[in-house]
Parts: sequence; C-alpha cells; structure tokens
Amino acid sequence: MKLTNTNNVKAIKPGMTLLELTVVILVLLSLISILFIGARAWKRGSDRAASILLIRNTQQAVRSNANMLGLNPGDSFTVGDVFGPGKFLESDPTESTTVTDADGNVTTTATSHPAGLPYVFVNGSDGAGAVPAVGTLYIVTSGGDDNVYFNPNDVANW
Repeated sequence: MKLTNTNNVKAIKPGMTLLELTVVILVLLSLISILFIGARAWKRGSDRAASILLIRNTQQAVRSNANMLGLNPGDSFTVGDVFGPGKFLESDPTESTTVTDADGNVTTTATSHPAGLPYVFVNGSDGAGAVPAVGTLYIVTSGGDDNVYFNPNDVANW
C-alpha cells in the first residue's frame, strides 16, 4: 500500500475571507435599501388610490342623494343625509382626531384618510351642503406637500 506524503499538501481552511464577507454585506445592504425605496413608493401609491376612492365614493353619495331628492347642482341639502351610520357613507371624511403627545404637541389628523391628510369641502364651509356641478369635486385632500398628489387628476365626468 502506497502512502501519500501529506507534508506538501496545503490544508483547505473552511470559512470566508474578510473581503468576501464585506462583499456579501454590501450586496445585502443594497438589496435592503432597494426594498425600502420600493415599499415607500408602494405605500404612497396605495394612499393615493385609497384617497381617490374615498373622494369618488363621496361624490357618488352626494350625486345619489341629489338624484333621490330631485336636487339640481347648486341646491342645498342636509349633509347628515349623506354621512353617518346607515347612510351612503358611514363616516364623514372631513372628521378629524386631535391627539396631544407627552411633550404637549397637538396633532390633528383626518380619521378617514390613509395618509392622515384632512379633507375640505370644495365650496368652502358655507357651501358644504350644496350639490356640486358635474366635473366639480365635493371634497378634496387638503394640506401637506402631497395635496396635488392625493387628489384625482381628471374629474371632468364626475
């Protein structure tokens, strides 16, 4: 039986070098950063979609109420006929919640908006109970830098 000389054979050491480990960490950090950027864009898109759906549902509720009562654009109606339990919309999208934190900072946010932006009536507070003309929104998102982003772009047929 022939024996192999093991003195000249290099032992293979298991594990990774510091350079390989650094490359793996950099790749993982890159993938995580891409994930956060994508998640932020997805959240913004879903907030916009939810906001537009609420504006559309409010518009349909106001139109349905006006059709049931035989009202024309500009006629006044009771907002309580549209918003509330058992009505066209369960809650008023212009309702807000005021929260005071431990430092005494007061924050007011809309209760119905996914991004926490408040809604306002297009006609102002005095025209809150007026049927809007076709192509005019009843409520819109108000405040913040995303005001334009969360409102629909084309409302010609609304």
